[in-house]
Amino acid sequence: MKTVQLPDGERVPALGQGTWRMGENKSARADEVEALRLGIDLGMTLIDTAEMYGDGGAEKVVADAIAGQRDRVFVVTKAYPHNASSTELPKACERSLKRLRIDVVDLYLLHWREKNTPLAETVETFEKLRSAGKILRWGVSNFDVEDMQELNDEILMTNDEEKRSACSANQVLYNLQHREIEFELLPWSQKNKIPVMAYSPVGHGRGLLDNATLKKIAKRHDATPAQIALAWVLRQRGIIAIPKASNKKHVRENAESAKIRLTKQDLQDLDDTFQPPQSKERLAML
Repeated sequence: MKTVQLPDGERVPALGQGTWRMGENKSARADEVEALRLGIDLGMTLIDTAEMYGDGGAEKVVADAIAGQRDRVFVVTKAYPHNASSTELPKACERSLKRLRIDVVDLYLLHWREKNTPLAETVETFEKLRSAGKILRWGVSNFDVEDMQELNDEILMTNDEEKRSACSANQVLYNLQHREIEFELLPWSQKNKIPVMAYSPVGHGRGLLDNATLKKIAKRHDATPAQIALAWVLRQRGIIAIPKASNKKHVRENAESAKIRLTKQDLQDLDDTFQPPQSKERLAML
């Protein structure tokens, strides 16, 4: 499995597992847990979740999936923006730790940005949680270049250099239909060595996967359209893809996508169909 290096030197798989919409249906829970467990066995040991998903239900699914094998898994979870303050973020973190049934979060993200809490306050609180051993790293989600530059400024203004840490990742929407990050954010992130986590890498519903070009390329590789969409995301340097799969068949398909190497012709055909941005566009988010 290809890996991506985080700012502190830790390496994580470039292909992980997402959990959006998990934990919402009790009858699906056993299948969701088994899917995540299979993914772990296949090398997709990074699991992304959030307090928002299923009102914490997804975190409980993750807890069941990683029970007895915590040391094999890199756990990422996210906090609501309204919990980004110095008083609320520690409480949100404790609730997530309890639902996940773990002692420390490997990577704790701010789910998106709101202006109600100063970024400096959130960064300081992340650092306090790290110093307290509640989280090992912190990062953000749905931040565009301007937000990331402001974040870097806040980090540089941290007084105690020994306790200062970098933003470990920025999780954003990225797939063939949503290439906005390629114009500015992705090059900036690669230059500053901040990994990008791509959520919804195969889109939503059947819209993307029913595309004729994607089907044609999939046939060339004896693969599925979803596998080609994932392979396209994974080709980028410093990208971590976190597709969700709630059944074992899709989990196996996702894992196999990491072996696909797209040709120059494949990439050209995809560019012709899903054109890259020619100017700065507003960052899309779901």
